Amino acid sequence: MHLIITDARLAKSRVVHLSGRGLALLVIGLVLSMLIAVASLYHWVFLQGAREGWPVIGTLMRLMIKDEMAQRERIARDNLDVLAKQLGEMQAKLVQLESLGERVSGLAGIDPAEIRSKPGRGGELITGRPLSLDELKETMAALDVRTDQRTSLLTVMESRLLDLKLKDMMIPTQKPVEHGNLGSHFGWRIDPISGTMALHSGIDFQGEVGVPIVAAAGGIVVTQEFHPNYGNMIEIDHGKELITRYAHASEVYVKKGDLIKRGQKIAAVGNTGRSTGPHLHFEVRVQGVPQNPQKFLNAWQEKKKPVKTAMAREARASE
Repeated sequence: MHLIITDARLAKSRVVHLSGRGLALLVIGLVLSMLIAVASLYHWVFLQGAREGWPVIGTLMRLMIKDEMAQRERIARDNLDVLAKQLGEMQAKLVQLESLGERVSGLAGIDPAEIRSKPGRGGELITGRPLSLDELKETMAALDVRTDQRTSLLTVMESRLLDLKLKDMMIPTQKPVEHGNLGSHFGWRIDPISGTMALHSGIDFQGEVGVPIVAAAGGIVVTQEFHPNYGNMIEIDHGKELITRYAHASEVYVKKGDLIKRGQKIAAVGNTGRSTGPHLHFEVRVQGVPQNPQKFLNAWQEKKKPVKTAMAREARASE
């Protein structure tokens, strides 16, 4: 490409030869110069307009500031929406956790109010910097993980406690006559009718005729009959070849094949069969062999105390 440069004062002309590369560099230089000039003019106009209060420039600046604030508000709103969703999920999990905790405490024999009570706290106030948005998100995420872990732990505890409670419900530990005084114990004694030494295969609970008799454990009625020695008699099978026997009843409220719950009223104290007065003869048999019923009743009372104490201690320590 040929460029002719003319100097009017000297009345001379000069021819400049440009190759393709030189032409490209020239064009790029011109474009950069134009951009720099436009940017400088834009910067000068806005600064000058801002200083002198030009209406058009002020309007443009207000629009730009408004747009920037709207963009920041949209970002903040999006972050708040995310946090609100996480908070809602956490609230639902906490409600589930509280309900689960009440069920577990009930199975453990602990008053739920003991767990809900707030522990005392205090100390010197040492203020720190506010949490950033990222730190707040990390804290909520960590709380979410801990909530899931506690829920899983309580679910396992509930399952095991329920299993233990079901097993306990099938063991004869409920006193069959609530307010009955203990008469004859288990073991060898002088028989009150024959006057000879004989094995007393159960324990006797004294009571007036008609006093309720309840099942010592859950099970199925396998015998309900009148026996010459035991009078009106009921036998309940609790599984694993364990049977309880209730004798001398005046009235019977269950029949063979009935499913019985622990503590259910099954009969009334009486004086039927081989008996010298109103009472309940209560037996526990394992594989047909008579066992001392008092051992079952005492074991249950001793077992409840440490379990309640330990569970209450663990519940308070986890707060």
